[in-house]
Amino acid sequence: MNQNKNNGQPFENSSVGSSGKAASVVIIGAGPAGIEAASQLAQNGVRVTLLEKDKELGGNVKNWVKLFPDFTDASDIRKGLFSKLESKGIDVKTGVSVNKLYAEGGKWIARNGSDAKYSADAVLLATGFEPFDAGRKEELGYGIYDNIITSVEFEKMTKDGKILTADGKVPERIAFLNCVGSRDEKVGNNYCSRVCCINAVKQAVEYKELVPDGDVYVFYMDLRMSGQCYEELYRKSQQDFDVNFIRGRISEAAGTIDSRVQIKSEDTLTGLPLKITVDMLVLMVGMEPSPTTKKLSSQNNIEGEYGFAKAFGSFLNDNKTDKAGLFLAGTCKRPLTIPETIADARAAAGEIVEYVRGK
Repeated sequence: MNQNKNNGQPFENSSVGSSGKAASVVIIGAGPAGIEAASQLAQNGVRVTLLEKDKELGGNVKNWVKLFPDFTDASDIRKGLFSKLESKGIDVKTGVSVNKLYAEGGKWIARNGSDAKYSADAVLLATGFEPFDAGRKEELGYGIYDNIITSVEFEKMTKDGKILTADGKVPERIAFLNCVGSRDEKVGNNYCSRVCCINAVKQAVEYKELVPDGDVYVFYMDLRMSGQCYEELYRKSQQDFDVNFIRGRISEAAGTIDSRVQIKSEDTLTGLPLKITVDMLVLMVGMEPSPTTKKLSSQNNIEGEYGFAKAFGSFLNDNKTDKAGLFLAGTCKRPLTIPETIADARAAAGEIVEYVRGK
């Protein structure tokens, strides 16, 4: 990635402080929120240092091939985001893990493990989420039995157009389980992760496109099709692809002697117990705050429920914190879809521009 530097000098349409230099912002996290905010800030003349802990930009978008509800190619979204980083005034640094974040002398300071120091007038946390560790739900057999995988792992299979079991066979019967790590008091996550329901529908359709004669089952507590075109895709999955939806949670999943997966559940609509054997079980893992989100939020006393970062107010101050100059964007606050994340990043950039100009 090219690094754009202006050596602290004001450029065209810059937001200039009393020192005569363009205002500066450090953004921690180069996923959709961080990249979009960086682009918006640069367009408003703010110098941006964008720090990403991984060598690759894009955050969790890099784990997806197609995006719901219209099966947009995720690589196109990434390319569109990356093109925004060509804006003048954005300095991109990858492989930088921020371990300390604090205010000092009217500036915000971010330090990494080697104690490199990044100083700016304001800082934006765009540190995102990480998928829930399905191994914490031992009763579901992830990491114990073959052919029990996560939705992230299933997505990687669709990238190559091949959905295969551990022994290299095409699964003739497959099941998806929603709410793994979400809406679950046992693991301490009582919230909905927002994207799992529609993603299960998307992946069920992708399976049927690759295996037209296969049988697919989606287990759910209740389906939350709250986005535009979500309900239409849900209906299409049943009418055009014969996806079977079963209202009920899986109580136990275990491997069989022939390397299949036996599921024990209950059909809560009929009240009857249910036992089914499938070739593959896909666990739709929810969102949890990333380790960096937890660490930096805790350091600055803005840690909210479940470890997400806490905004000053959820209505009129959703991108601000109670610390002057510290802002939030995206899924470091709570689960969001990609369009919601990008819109939130734009809102955060607007708040930051107003702040640095006032400062």
